[in-house]
Amino acid sequence: MSWLFSKRLRSFVLLAGGASLLLNLALLMPALYMTQVFDRVFASRSVETLVMLTIFVVLALALGHCVDTVRARALAFAGRSLDRRLAPLALASALRQAANVGGRANTDALRDITQLRTFLSGSGILALFDAPWLPIYLLVIGLMHPVLGLAAALGACMLISLAVVTERLTRRQAETSLRASRAANRQAEALTRNAEAIVGMGMTRAAVAVWQRRQDESLRAQAAHHHASSSLSALARSLRQLLQVALLGIGAWLVIGMQASAGIMIGATILLGRALQPVEHLIAGWKYLLESRSAWRRLRDRNADQEQAEVELPAPVGRLDVERLVFALVAGRPALIKGVSLSLEPGESLGIIGPSASGKTTLIRLILGIWSPQAGSVRLDGADIARWDRDALGEHVGYLPQDVELFSGTVAQNIARLGEIDSDRVIAAARLAHAHDMILRLPDGYDTQIGDAGAVLSGGQRQRIALARALYGTPALVVLDEPNANLDIEGEAALGSALRELKARGVTVIMVSHRPTLMGQLDKLAILKDGALEAFGATASVLPRLRAVPKQNIAAPQLEPVGAHA
Repeated sequence: MSWLFSKRLRSFVLLAGGASLLLNLALLMPALYMTQVFDRVFASRSVETLVMLTIFVVLALALGHCVDTVRARALAFAGRSLDRRLAPLALASALRQAANVGGRANTDALRDITQLRTFLSGSGILALFDAPWLPIYLLVIGLMHPVLGLAAALGACMLISLAVVTERLTRRQAETSLRASRAANRQAEALTRNAEAIVGMGMTRAAVAVWQRRQDESLRAQAAHHHASSSLSALARSLRQLLQVALLGIGAWLVIGMQASAGIMIGATILLGRALQPVEHLIAGWKYLLESRSAWRRLRDRNADQEQAEVELPAPVGRLDVERLVFALVAGRPALIKGVSLSLEPGESLGIIGPSASGKTTLIRLILGIWSPQAGSVRLDGADIARWDRDALGEHVGYLPQDVELFSGTVAQNIARLGEIDSDRVIAAARLAHAHDMILRLPDGYDTQIGDAGAVLSGGQRQRIALARALYGTPALVVLDEPNANLDIEGEAALGSALRELKARGVTVIMVSHRPTLMGQLDKLAILKDGALEAFGATASVLPRLRAVPKQNIAAPQLEPVGAHA
């Protein structure tokens, strides 16, 4: 359990260890008190001696209560401190993983941190702190009588050996059980994410059957682990009781032979029970001990507790250079983005257009640094965007993704990007997005609770609020992916007005769209086809290359052949 002495826990653990020493010294007193009562008070019939002994043992137990409380609070505080330190980093890491290509929100690290916090604040760890003081009890028993001390030491060795056997027999089973349980949980999470498709296509029974197979594997692994650990735990309880009976029998034999007193016999038996109790509890709680150790190892391997120090860069003005980007989902597969290069001066606007699956969304994810290219780079004000601290960059970038996702809370909280609400900035962003009047018509205006994922709003309302969120603050670069996908005529007119105002403010804008209706307002156009830049230049020269298509097919415009790439 070397993880307990890591830098973040060492001071709390040392405090708990010192408290455990004082506690176990205090807990010697009841047995010694009983020995003195049998051997002195009964023989002398002295009430004064009984009163003094009683006062002394009460004071010792009061001290024990105080240090026991200190120990429990120190360990609980250690768990909370660990959670406050690691959980935010683990969640941030999970979000970054989910944003990567093919990523998912892996919250296993958060579960591991919860496991450690629960263990540190639970009763199981107390046995871990009490068990090392076993030699003190054995020494006191040996001072009472060498034969009793030898018998107690042999019994303790037997119970410790059982603890070692328990660790070796259950370690692999515990890890297998945990892996199977997490696999079943991940399967359930994946199914719930696709609940609409599953229910809509009548796949519920088949989906549940797939999950049930994983769950059955988990239950079998848990049953095997529980059977082994419970059997060993029961054996430990029986062995401890048997050892106490044996010591009592040996003590009685010594009393009969006039080699020990009745007080020594009873006191030694009580001390042995107290000494072996933590070892028994360790065996019973070995499952949680193994899980905590494994959780710490996984957290260490993930480097979840390491922060990357980034040099703080000055606020960008919005110059963007995309240099020969190449990107493939998997190495060795055909590239989705093939040598794309383009540049924008601060305040310029760019429209990216092309047929479906041409790489438009992939390109803007690379521009924003969400995904990393296999070759090439994206530079914002000359700095590689991959080198920017993501939180610092977020203050200067606005992004409206194709799949709009709002968060449970109020409209104002969503526009403020879940940060502290600055009413002036929230309203300014809404006005810039021309969503202010629409928001005022909601039941509680900016304080309207929108539910999970904005469930109480229409698609157009969600998109306009998400646009206001993208424009919150003073972004130097705004990237809009299909911003008019769910907008009606009023919403599209508001979007056009917002683009004009961004132009007037000198904000660099990139907009992806299947529709050419708003492209005439932008400074430059880029036409993508099969991941390659087929045309790039001023809007007036590129827009005529889009051949008119029937209105019903406008979402997937066809491209006329063009000459060499711009």
